[in-house]
Amino acid sequence: MRAIKYDTLVIAVGSESNDFGTKGVQENCFFLDSRAQAEKLHKVILNHYLNTHAANESRPLRIAIVGAGATGVELSAELHHAARLANSYGMETVTSDMLKIQLIEAGPRILPVLSEAVSARAQNQLEKLGVQVSCNMAVSEAAPTGFHTKSGEFVEADVKLWAAGIKASSFLNGIGGLESNRINQLVVTKTLQTTRDESIFALGDCAACPIEEVGGRNVPPRAQAAHQQAEFLATHMGLRVLGRQLPAFKYRDYGTLISLASFSAVGTLMGGLTGTRMIEGLLARWFYMSLYKMHQAALYGKFKALKLTISALLYKKIRPKLRLH
Repeated sequence: MRAIKYDTLVIAVGSESNDFGTKGVQENCFFLDSRAQAEKLHKVILNHYLNTHAANESRPLRIAIVGAGATGVELSAELHHAARLANSYGMETVTSDMLKIQLIEAGPRILPVLSEAVSARAQNQLEKLGVQVSCNMAVSEAAPTGFHTKSGEFVEADVKLWAAGIKASSFLNGIGGLESNRINQLVVTKTLQTTRDESIFALGDCAACPIEEVGGRNVPPRAQAAHQQAEFLATHMGLRVLGRQLPAFKYRDYGTLISLASFSAVGTLMGGLTGTRMIEGLLARWFYMSLYKMHQAALYGKFKALKLTISALLYKKIRPKLRLH
C-alpha cells in the first residue's frame, strides 16, 4: 500500500458493468469493461469462424446480449459487420446468416433514454440486419448455455454478453467516510465537491451530480458529461486555492448518437436554435465520427489530433479491415 498526500483530490475512476446481483452472470457472461475483456470476446468469435470454415461447416453462432442501451445496440450492429468482413476475407462458410443475435431488454423498448422515434428507427435498422430484438424480457439467471427469464423462458446462446447498466467500482462505497449511493457513485454537490469533504472532487461515471433544473435527477453517465465536468474543474478549481466560491456546474445535453457499424447511425442533436432534432444515415454517421475527433483533440491537442486523422486515413488504405490476432 502506498500513501500519497494531497491538498485537493479529484476522483475520476469511471464505471463498470452492473449485474444487479443476477445469479450466474459473473461466471457465464462476457463484459466489455476493459480491452482485455473485448479481446477475449474477439478471440472466441474469431475461433468459431475459423473452426467452422476449416471444417467446411455452416454451424450458426448464437449470441445473446442483455441490455439494449447504446452498448448493446452498437455491439449488435458491429458483430454483424464483422461477420460480413470475415466472409469477404475468403471464409465462404461465414455469412451474416450464420450469426444469430438476440438483443434482450427488460423495458418496453430499446435505447430507453432516447426518444421513441430514435428507438424505433434503431430497432428497424437492427431487424433489417437480422437481429432479434426482445423487449419486456427480464433475465433472472445466466447459465452456461443461455439465459433464464422471469417469464419462464430460456434463451439459448453460445456467447452471452452483459450490457445492462453500469455502477461505480465497489471500492468507492464508503471510502474515506464519503457519501455514496446504491450504485457506489460518490455523491457530489453542484460544484462537484463531495458532500463530506470539500477538498475531494469527483466527476464522470463515478459521481452522482444533481441537475439543478431537474429535481431528483443526476447528470447521466455519458462521455459528454465527463468531458464537460473535466473542463469545468480545469477552469474553476483554482478558485478554491484563492479561497473563492466555485460556480455551479451546469450540464448541457448536446444529444446522443448511436453507431450502427458502417451501416448507419441514428440519434438526436440538441441546440438553442434548432431544439431537439433527430438525424440518421450518413449525416448522423459523419457527426458520430466528428465527435470522436473532438475527443481526440481534447486529449492530445488539435495538432496531434490532425496528425492522427491523417495517419489513420493513410493506414486505412493498407491495413486489413478485420483483425485476425
